[in-house]
Amino acid sequence: MKRPIVVVCPHFAPDTAPTGDVISRIVEEFVRAGERVHVVSALPWYRNHAIEDGWSGRLVRREKTSWGSITRVHPFPGKSKTNLLRRAFGFGAFSAIAGVCTLFAGGIHRRPRAIISMSPPLTLGLTGWLASRLRFTQSIFNIQDVFPDAAIETGAITNKNVIAVARWLERVSYQRSDCVVVLSDDLRRNVAAKVSARHVHKVVVIPNFVDADFIRPMDRMTSYRSELKIGAEQVVMYAGNVGYSQSLEMMIDAARALPAVTFVINGDGSARSELERKASGISNLRFNGYQPAVRVAEVLATADVLVVPLRTGLGSVSVPSKTYSILAAGRPVVAAIDPGTEVTRIIDESGAGIAVAPDDSALFTEAIRVLVNDVDDAQSKGLLGRRWVETHVSPAVVAQAYLDVIARGGSEQVASSPRG
Repeated sequence: MKRPIVVVCPHFAPDTAPTGDVISRIVEEFVRAGERVHVVSALPWYRNHAIEDGWSGRLVRREKTSWGSITRVHPFPGKSKTNLLRRAFGFGAFSAIAGVCTLFAGGIHRRPRAIISMSPPLTLGLTGWLASRLRFTQSIFNIQDVFPDAAIETGAITNKNVIAVARWLERVSYQRSDCVVVLSDDLRRNVAAKVSARHVHKVVVIPNFVDADFIRPMDRMTSYRSELKIGAEQVVMYAGNVGYSQSLEMMIDAARALPAVTFVINGDGSARSELERKASGISNLRFNGYQPAVRVAEVLATADVLVVPLRTGLGSVSVPSKTYSILAAGRPVVAAIDPGTEVTRIIDESGAGIAVAPDDSALFTEAIRVLVNDVDDAQSKGLLGRRWVETHVSPAVVAQAYLDVIARGGSEQVASSPRG
């Protein structure tokens, strides 16, 4: 029997986090390829930063599956994302318990082919590495967002001592791992610059993907429009985490400038209450919370234009996975993000929308105005985006790229990106 793969991640289905969607589908593709997989993750908690109903009451839950097992660990969530000490404790406690569970995943006497760990949280890098050494296998560290860069850029971390510790943990995690997987060439350059020359070859680019069978173009007149009391007017939507990394104040400015267009901020996060206060009295701007995963295609179809705003400096440390979902939904995108980074390259390559400089409300509003005023051109851009995801970022191709890395022993760079 083929030796199993162990995956250590902060979120896994049915949790609603975007990174959970990514790793859940990768595991599904591993299983389709005949792999046996053991997952160590957190109890579902992302939606409200509290453990979901029906999952509480136990520190660790284990379940057997037809393809392996899932071990779920208490994530020690905190309601406040701004309490760094509380979050650090939560990440540390989760990572420590997850590490112990990783040692036993699939049976302590059965050596896995690889241990794949996912960041954030950054602490899972050392968790995966230490478990891999104790189980005599290779460690593959998957980076979804480069931490602490994003937290420093947004001002979430300012303490020099905390930054120094995070930088040390980052560097050690990269250099100890047998392979570091990042989502774009921007992230590869970022990570490669932080390690010594003898470790650069470990850094491999494997982009995220989108399930183009699940997220597909649909009629714009959805039942979700009715729930939000929206008619047939043009809708511009942001769908995702409502945090401080996103320049969502620009949505408020655009709503004021384009009163005939309805704007929707769909999601939850630490910045939402502040944004709602700032948007008070703007009748064409709606807020609504996360919807169940089964409604993703319908939510995206509700919009005529979807936006990806990311603050200055974050384009090279994060690749918003929502970009792929927008393109799969057949909707044009307005991206306000650092020029020359992965999202802008995707838009240029696919022709799926308009990219403008970040944190510039005037440029952002004008790009939206162009698309809502030319419906035919906007729809054409949406269709071009759909064609691009169908040929460039399928789940099967991305999962196979991970299996290729495992087969090579983790240390040999993949010859070409699965997007190519």
